[in-house]
This record gives sequence, structure tokens and C-alpha cells, in this order.
Amino acid sequence: MKILFTKNIDQATLSKELGEDISVDCVEVIKTKPILITPFDLKNYSLIFTSVNGVAAFFKNRFKPNENFTAKNYNKIYCVGEKTKKALRKHGFGTFKVLKNADTLSKFIIGNCQHEQFLHFCGNLAINVLDKELPLQNIKYKKVTIYNTEETNPLIPEKYHAAVFFSPSGVRSFAKQNSLKDMKLFSIGETTSGELRNYTHENIFTSDENTLSSVFELIRREIVSKL
Repeated sequence: MKILFTKNIDQATLSKELGEDISVDCVEVIKTKPILITPFDLKNYSLIFTSVNGVAAFFKNRFKPNENFTAKNYNKIYCVGEKTKKALRKHGFGTFKVLKNADTLSKFIIGNCQHEQFLHFCGNLAINVLDKELPLQNIKYKKVTIYNTEETNPLIPEKYHAAVFFSPSGVRSFAKQNSLKDMKLFSIGETTSGELRNYTHENIFTSDENTLSSVFELIRREIVSKL
């Protein structure tokens, strides 16, 4: 059984999680690079992060959130996914709300945060759920692009029984030169699965949470346990 992961994962982790009977190759299908911008005042804004890369680029640009909850103009921080939450915590900041994907975050903001104004620190290929839905509800929202994602479109001649995807841009990059036919397809979350459906009618296995551990659990259930 051979599985392709479309991002680099530590080999020791792969062996521990999937065992020795699974052969795994890792190929990076996207590259990210921070954009350097001049930091500006975040006063009166709530902040949105939908990726670890967004968090890294935000602090690389020396932005300084105000997390003093007793202050009048502190910044509420909203994020998507536990990995993004952990990345913020490494920089010493907590989160006001953590949602599993951009769609649920959009619904939460529309239902509970009508009077806030938002800055979304993200990449150039960020999904457009928030900027499509929030302005329709008269919620002030602005994207701040602080990193670039490049789809590398690698040609992968090797044949695999399964492939694992971690982002919509990763799906697009892979599908540019490779077929998804006759493979089991695994996806980290519904947003990535939605992109896969643009390229295939194959069954897609979607992790319950946007975490690597949830992806491993899914692969163990659908592949490893059946070997």
C-alpha cells in the first residue's frame, strides 16, 4: 500500500501513526513566502487568522496586538483550526474564538459579531468565504495579504493507492498535471474536500477536524485496519 502526502511530514511521525506496512512518499505541492509590509495600528479591529502561515507572517511583520481585555480597544482574535490556535499561543496570544473552518467562522461572525470590524491576515490564495459573506451582512471586513502561496504544479509519475490533501491550493497544484483517478482521496476538512470535488467524482474521505491527528485517524480507519 503506497500513500502520497502532498506536504512534508516527519518520517518518524508517519511510521508511528501508520505503521510499517504503509509506504509513504511526501511531495510539497505549494510554497509559501511572507510579504514584508509596514505594521499599522490595529486599534478597534478584531483579527482573523485562518492558517499557521498567516500567524507566522503577521508576527514576522512585527504587528503588536493588544490582548489586555480590560482595555477599551483590545483586539479580539478569531482563528480557524487548532494548529492556528497553537501558533498564536507560541507567540503569547490567546484566541477569543476557534472554529473548525472558514464557513463556520463566517456563520459565527454573522450571528454574533455584527458590530465588530475585522482584519483578516492571510495569503494571496485565501478562500473567499469570508469576503463573500460578511460584506453582504454589512459587516466591515478587510483582507490583509501578508504571504504568497505558489502552486508548484509538480508532475508525479509514481502511482499511488491513496493521496492526502491539506489545502484547496494544494489540490489545484496537484491536479494541474496529475490524475486523481483510481485513488482513495483523503482531505483535511470540508473546504479542501470541496476543492477536490471540482476535479473528481471519486469518493473523498474528509477528516472530522482540521488537524493532522484527525487525518491519521481517518487513514487508520479506512486503510490500515483493512490490510
